[in-house]
Amino acid sequence: MKQRTSTIFLVLFSLLLILFVSGIDAQSCKPSGKLRGKKPPRGQCVNDPDCCKVGKFYDTYTCSPRVNENTKATMTINNFEEGGDGGGPSECDNKYHSNETPVVALSTGWYNKGKRCFKLINIHYKGKSVKAKVVDECDTTQGCDDEHGYQPPCRNNIVDGSKAVWEALGVPKIDWGEAEITWSDA
Repeated sequence: MKQRTSTIFLVLFSLLLILFVSGIDAQSCKPSGKLRGKKPPRGQCVNDPDCCKVGKFYDTYTCSPRVNENTKATMTINNFEEGGDGGGPSECDNKYHSNETPVVALSTGWYNKGKRCFKLINIHYKGKSVKAKVVDECDTTQGCDDEHGYQPPCRNNIVDGSKAVWEALGVPKIDWGEAEITWSDA
């Protein structure tokens, strides 16, 4: 009887430990805070649907799910050239990049404080793939300011690709904007 009680206790303890560890991983990508939208200066973001809305609360994140061979993400399109919708120059080198080059910005957690700067990632979409260079952070912790083009914080789990990435993946122009993709480190 004593051995059976010990075995049951050990099984229950193991299950609780597994649930706790998996819960930590799942919880690690929940919103870490909120940012309140504010009114941009006069003449900024006029008629721009992507601008922060006054008083609206936007989720912020300091993490992203772990990267594996098939990491799920939403790909968005970004203009990495000067004067484009990407705000300022890229975080990795403080420069602008041609949209004719396959480059990406990654959500803050995946950007990993710049540790992925200039590294290649593989992006997969409906049987096609492309290698793209990480040059920027899609900031999930800040936004609604001049540095971020008065846009809200980036949503989590975003791979923000240049026009060249979208073209290489064969996404029809009519579908440009958002696409469900998978990606991995190259």
